[in-house]
Amino acid sequence: MLEFFGRFHPVFVHLPIGILLLACVFILLSFTARFISLKPAIPIMLLFGALSAVISCITGYLLANSGDYEGQLVNMHQWLGIGVAVLSIGLWMMYSKLKSNLILGVIASILILLMSITGHLGGSLTHGSDYLSLALKNGGGMARPAIQAIPNIQEAYVYQQAIQPLFQNRCYSCHGPEKQKGKLRLDQEIYILKGGEEGHTLVRGKADDSELIKRLLLPLNSDEHMAPKEKPQLTANEIQLLKWWIDNGADFKKKFKDIPQNEAIKPVLAGLEKGGTQEGEAKITEIPSEEISAADPEVLKKFTALGIMVVPVAQHTNYLSANFVNAESMGKEVQELIKSIKKQLVWLKMENGKVNDESLLAIKDCKNLTRLSLNYSGITDNGLAQLKDLDQLQSLSLVGTNISLKGLNQLKKLKKLKFLYLYQTKINKADFASVKRNWPKIILDTGNYSIPKIAQDTMNFKAP
Repeated sequence: MLEFFGRFHPVFVHLPIGILLLACVFILLSFTARFISLKPAIPIMLLFGALSAVISCITGYLLANSGDYEGQLVNMHQWLGIGVAVLSIGLWMMYSKLKSNLILGVIASILILLMSITGHLGGSLTHGSDYLSLALKNGGGMARPAIQAIPNIQEAYVYQQAIQPLFQNRCYSCHGPEKQKGKLRLDQEIYILKGGEEGHTLVRGKADDSELIKRLLLPLNSDEHMAPKEKPQLTANEIQLLKWWIDNGADFKKKFKDIPQNEAIKPVLAGLEKGGTQEGEAKITEIPSEEISAADPEVLKKFTALGIMVVPVAQHTNYLSANFVNAESMGKEVQELIKSIKKQLVWLKMENGKVNDESLLAIKDCKNLTRLSLNYSGITDNGLAQLKDLDQLQSLSLVGTNISLKGLNQLKKLKKLKFLYLYQTKINKADFASVKRNWPKIILDTGNYSIPKIAQDTMNFKAP
């Protein structure tokens, strides 16, 4: 029922505004001989407008009590709306009896002013307090940087100087102090952690399991997509920033320097330091530039039914990220499903004990894959051979697996490989120099080991 009122309340709002405004203008114009012919239409317009205003007050009251709104702005809008309805009824009742054009003109002018203020407050509730000035501030465009430049970013506080401004400029109009769509507020720590109707908005340490990230990555035309398609959207870099923050515990007090920074987030932070996270600044290079057709929606539903999360890597793209951490099975059915999205799949997390050498047969033809994590899986050197033709692969994580240097050497052809994670494997300290020879420019994460520098090295390397 509340959803019904929420959908049709704007109809009852716009009707009285349009009809009453026109009726008031007709009243003022009818004072001159040129427009005296308008008078017969005014009573019926006032009656229809007044009735619409009353209905609007009723639906607005029910909507205000849905739990999605609170605060002084709602109360002001509510009482002013009631004032519009009462005054419009009074004007309709008095119109035929009053002979004084001055009194009619004053009442009509007051009603116009009252409707203007009420409409502005309603617009602020729906679209945010700066909905009128937004276009002017951005030279006529709708988008603006959500986060201002952060000089010396490593000394800045992550939440206060990046996450909170992002929420404020992209989310508060629907999830702020005045309006809480889905009973979700994002303006204070206590409310962010509490979540909304769907439960926890974010799961600390698990961005991919957080409702916030899931909603951001839904197709733009989805009813559950955040932000609504008519409002400024988060950029890929802004979403990446949120994912990084959540994956590292969603701390509200730490500085940037206190949170681990992988290579994927470093370009985003560089963009923040220069000013903003708009597309074009600090671009993420792990997403192919060439667009591709969308995956079959029915296939994606099958993944979900098997406990596998498959979502777009960013807005406005058909490329996909798949997470098999909670996969219930890695059998033939799953392998066939993977093959059906081989063109769209670019990020793949197969950190699951059920993943083995046979599982990798399903991804050997995923030629657009740029990021692959096989941490703590059951793969061996034999299975690693299936990756040798993934020539777009840039990041490979093999933490906690049984692979050895012999298995890794099968991947020498992967010239675009930039990041390699090898700790807790059978590749020991003595083997790291050989790895560096195969990939001289690679960033190698080896746990707490110190990498010996070799003659071919062209860069300085710091052990973690």
